[in-house]
Amino acid sequence: MSLLLGIMSAVHAIDASDGSDQLLRTRLTNLLERVCPWDEQERVHLAAAAEWIAGGAPLYRVEKPDVPDVHLVSYFVVLDENHGELLLVAHRKAGLWLPSGGHVEPREDPWETVVRECREELCTEAVPSTVAGKEPFFVTVTQTRGQGRHTDVSLWYVLQSDVGGITSFDEEEFEAIKWLSLPQVLAEPEDTLDPHMHRFTRKLMAARVGV
Repeated sequence: MSLLLGIMSAVHAIDASDGSDQLLRTRLTNLLERVCPWDEQERVHLAAAAEWIAGGAPLYRVEKPDVPDVHLVSYFVVLDENHGELLLVAHRKAGLWLPSGGHVEPREDPWETVVRECREELCTEAVPSTVAGKEPFFVTVTQTRGQGRHTDVSLWYVLQSDVGGITSFDEEEFEAIKWLSLPQVLAEPEDTLDPHMHRFTRKLMAARVGV
């Protein structure tokens, strides 16, 4: 709960906004409203993120690693839709197996972040999946680990690629990559993954039932 209190306090650090800033905030609010929460935790995170955006607090990281201490992130989970396998990367700094992703740059749409980071990190083009298209599928509010702790407000996107379609990656940022079936992800110890990875996977499994 202290994590959510922290994001609420950031609402009071009002950022001077212009017309384009307000348009982006409206865009983000609309994106959040179209995310169907998987569970009560996602419902709480969606509400906290919406209040943070509407409150006028700074949205984007402007100085590494933690200025401001709450900022916007785009995650993207690459999924082989035919085989039901997703891609995780061994993140050097975090020491965890994570989806790819990165911080949203000032005035950048979160989908533009996905496109940019996909090229930089996985050396491929971002192809929207049939699960959610170019819109976020999942939303989390998470405090990072290690030095420079801060809070990531993360929009999780789902991309499509065949397992053999990704052969290169940013070796400065990642030690390795691996493809796992969705049940295999759930079998991985939670403390080796993003803390919300199991919840995301269960939501994805439920969504794929109807695909």
